Amino acid sequence: MSTHPLWRLLQYGRAYRSQFIQASLCSVLNKLFDLAPPLLIGWAIDIVLQRENSLLGRWGFASVLHQLIILCLVSALIWTWESLFEYAYARLWRNLAQTLQHELRLDAYQHLQEMELAYFEERSTGGLMSILSDDINQLERFLDGGANEILQVTTTVIIIGSVFVYLSPATALWSAIPIPFILWGSIAFQAFLAPLYGAVREKVSILNGQLSNNLSGIVTIKAFTREAYEVQRIAQESDRYRASNRHAIKYSAAFVPLIRILVFVGFIATLFLGGLEVEAQRLSVGNYSVMIFLTQRLLWPLTRLGETLDQYQRAMASTVRVMQLLDTPVSIVSGDKVIPPDQIRGEVVLNNVCFGYNKNFPIIKNLHLHIPAGKTIGIVGATGSGKSTLVKLLLRFYEMDGGCISIDGIDIRDMSLESLRGCIGWVSQEVFLFHGTVWENIAYGRLSASTAEIMESAQIAEADEFIRQLPQGYDTIVGERGQKLSGGQRQRIAIARAILRNPPILILDEATSAVDNETELAIQRSLLKITQNRTTIAIAHRLSTIRHADCIYVMERGQIKEAGSHDHLLRQKGIYASLWSLQVGEETPALNL
Repeated sequence: MSTHPLWRLLQYGRAYRSQFIQASLCSVLNKLFDLAPPLLIGWAIDIVLQRENSLLGRWGFASVLHQLIILCLVSALIWTWESLFEYAYARLWRNLAQTLQHELRLDAYQHLQEMELAYFEERSTGGLMSILSDDINQLERFLDGGANEILQVTTTVIIIGSVFVYLSPATALWSAIPIPFILWGSIAFQAFLAPLYGAVREKVSILNGQLSNNLSGIVTIKAFTREAYEVQRIAQESDRYRASNRHAIKYSAAFVPLIRILVFVGFIATLFLGGLEVEAQRLSVGNYSVMIFLTQRLLWPLTRLGETLDQYQRAMASTVRVMQLLDTPVSIVSGDKVIPPDQIRGEVVLNNVCFGYNKNFPIIKNLHLHIPAGKTIGIVGATGSGKSTLVKLLLRFYEMDGGCISIDGIDIRDMSLESLRGCIGWVSQEVFLFHGTVWENIAYGRLSASTAEIMESAQIAEADEFIRQLPQGYDTIVGERGQKLSGGQRQRIAIARAILRNPPILILDEATSAVDNETELAIQRSLLKITQNRTTIAIAHRLSTIRHADCIYVMERGQIKEAGSHDHLLRQKGIYASLWSLQVGEETPALNL
């Protein structure tokens, strides 16, 4: 049996139990003072009608003037405390809501960061953003007002019910008849609305995913003039979201009118039966007035139960989604060996490694590879041969299906993920730059780096010259994903970022794929300095980038087919020699038109 989402939320927030108790106490006390005015009205009527025979008169205050003065002072005191407790509960509930929202979002995001890449490949960014933003905001909105409303309605029912029983048990019985039906109706509505609001949350997640996807691909949309098509697609998803909301609203909107009918029954019962009690002199006029006013205070707030219930169901639907994220197990578990990067020599060994994104379609098959510490190797092969996959396995972005990868004789599964990835500098073929300055993006490689180190890294990556020509130099904003820069500029900044990290192992995954020939030559010159005293793995389609590597490996269908130096592989006249001839123009590929 699954745990109720409200119980999960309470368990999560148990660290803030004292704040919850304080906020709840202030809500109850505020409602106690808020219910006092009808009693004061009843006292005032008794003072005017019964004079010295009123309650205060029997306490020794015979003068009506003195009684009214006392009543005014008591009223002022009650109003003051009611206002103070309203301020207190509003502040406490809102701060608690903000704190829980903050902590839950951080925990969800931190857990999300620990998930393997396969998790993100199976889900849309917009859907995950919907959980981190919209769903958690729903919880904040409920805690901000809904929790207080539930407490105050409960307090109202208990206090007024007790007063009614004390003043006139017979009238209280008839006045309370609607309450069980209201409560039963609320519970029934809660159960009925839960799946409806779950569907609403799912629809908004899909809509957010589509919006996020379109904004990321806005250049492609414009290039293919698909603006009208994408507007239509967004309109369809938005309409599905609207229809799902309409379906839920159709039923939730009926709650308040039905409650009003039941409230009317209770009010008429108090009005009629209480009047008969006064006529029979079993109930004073003052107490009758109190009951009339309290009936309103008892039953009318229940009409707001529909709105509170609406907030509650939306919050519970969101809680389910957030908790499902937090309950998702992390499949790549960090090891416990912490090794500083300066203690890593950089010897990498892959022994009988097997892997496939789909179990039935292996990408890497029984692969053996030994990379000596401090050496530079190149890996080449056709698209889909497994080159980049090999690097992702080394970084433990994915878990191997079989075999072992070790660094300096230590299984990478035994190393902490921070130690493993901390000793590797990676330049991906899909460069990602954060929205911020050039300076900030290079410094991301090592946040503690000095100004001189940042600029030196840019110079080694042949990036310093073009950076200084930007409008604000190193302080130039690169835009989201670095869209204000060219592909080559982004790649050189990524190389500078990796160099700044100063890792014992450097991975260049198509690091020169987006640079021009002149820049490529400049980077090749700097490679001599970059690769000193560190293990370098260079994956390349452009073979000129890795021709001077200590050893070049040719991959085909997840296996090593050829290995050796550039000259050695050319003499073999195999796969590598064919690729080289093709790139230098010695062979012309046949075109099947």
